[in-house]
Amino acid sequence: MSETATVPTAPLRARAEIDLGALRANVRALRARTPGAALMAVVKSDGYGHGAVPCARAALEAGATWLGTATPEEALALRAAGLPGRILCWLWVPGGPWRQAIEAGIDVSVSGMWALRESVAAAREAGRTACVQLKADTGLGRNGCQPGADWAELVAESLRAEAEGLVKVTGLWSHFACADEPGHPSIAAQLDVFRQMLAYAEEQGLRPEVRHIANSPAALTLPESHFDLVRTGIATYGISPSPELGTPADFGLRPVMTLSASLALVKHVPGGHGISYGHHYVTSGETTLGLVPVGYADGIPRHASGTGPVLVAGKWRTVAGRVAMDQFVVDLGGDEPPVGSEAVLFGPGDRGEPTAEDWAQACGTIAYEIVTRIGTRVPRVYVNGQELG
Repeated sequence: MSETATVPTAPLRARAEIDLGALRANVRALRARTPGAALMAVVKSDGYGHGAVPCARAALEAGATWLGTATPEEALALRAAGLPGRILCWLWVPGGPWRQAIEAGIDVSVSGMWALRESVAAAREAGRTACVQLKADTGLGRNGCQPGADWAELVAESLRAEAEGLVKVTGLWSHFACADEPGHPSIAAQLDVFRQMLAYAEEQGLRPEVRHIANSPAALTLPESHFDLVRTGIATYGISPSPELGTPADFGLRPVMTLSASLALVKHVPGGHGISYGHHYVTSGETTLGLVPVGYADGIPRHASGTGPVLVAGKWRTVAGRVAMDQFVVDLGGDEPPVGSEAVLFGPGDRGEPTAEDWAQACGTIAYEIVTRIGTRVPRVYVNGQELG
């Protein structure tokens, strides 16, 4: 579907409307909050469910100068779509498409000696220099090279590969564990370790283009962590990385995705009528039910059974009973909206509809998961795809 697809006149079973104008405005707002650093728009997992290629284009239009992906396949797909500029991908396994990434001009992240050796071998085969970024584990305990002897070895081998013209170390980077918890002691501790690891690498002779550790929450609340580049993921899509930090509006952001469906059925039922599998909801009296034709196959969390909020006919309703694979029910309390009426699961919230954060609270999860899990059966409809003026 085109990035500038117009809203269809016939209602769809379901749709995820993606407001690219809001995304561009979010990128500009994030750049304004991080004036001393370049901005990387992270578009992994199909742009957190919003569509990687359209969102990447919009982010670049708004001034992002880097794109970030987890897997090399995601990065290669951006290149295949014709996206220019710098792209970093960071989640590699042995035997990955190193040569293809190097030939596509993608920066590859290295967390250990095995990865450096594979990137060097691929560079030699390709006959060109690999752009490599060394990732430091400063305390998150996931990917990244440990400080001390491991880091010293990785830096030394990288310098040797640079001397042979096989790699160029373009970046040194890390990732926070608790940046969404302001004041958490690990934040200062990680920054201290990161500065030490940077200093060591630079003393040995590495001259990276960019040093970066700030994710969305750090970009919003920790200016001392901005260094040369910030990586904004969920904030790019207008969602607060943590409700404790503030709402999207508090940061000048607007949610980009609105998820809605068309009621497939409205019917009267008597009191005492069980609803959906297991009859975990039973009507308390005569009422009307609305059938919303989306379910966990579309990414609607089954954990939203009995709790998920939906706006129908101007009122908040709640998922009645269990979410099934393809559908769920809301109790309309006697209201009779026409079949085909819009049921809004979440959006920016300015029409009274729930937000992704409301769904996260209802499901005991985070808003990242709510938007990212929306499946491929739900068409993405892009609006405001063109810059004005």
